[in-house]
Amino acid sequence: MGFANAGVDMIFSFPELVAHAAKTRRLRAGTIIGSGTISNSDQQHGYSCIAEIRMIETINEGAPYTPFLQYGDKIMMEMLASDGQSIFGSLEQTVEKC
Repeated sequence: MGFANAGVDMIFSFPELVAHAAKTRRLRAGTIIGSGTISNSDQQHGYSCIAEIRMIETINEGAPYTPFLQYGDKIMMEMLASDGQSIFGSLEQTVEKC
């Protein structure tokens, strides 16, 4: 869907997210803090979330045309460092019925 750059496109950095979370709860080693979807400031690089692209389509075209995921769809996610090296490998999943 897109090629978000977490280094420049995050509205709040991870240090800011950690500091904010620490204001209201005790954080320990192993605490996981998620940023949520990171959108591209430059929309030419795509989108990071189906809901986001459908909203932009609705604003620009009057209706969304990107479909929601269907059973059997394959999803792959990978984060690359600035030198192009994979940070944690790729995560690949297939949408299946539970």
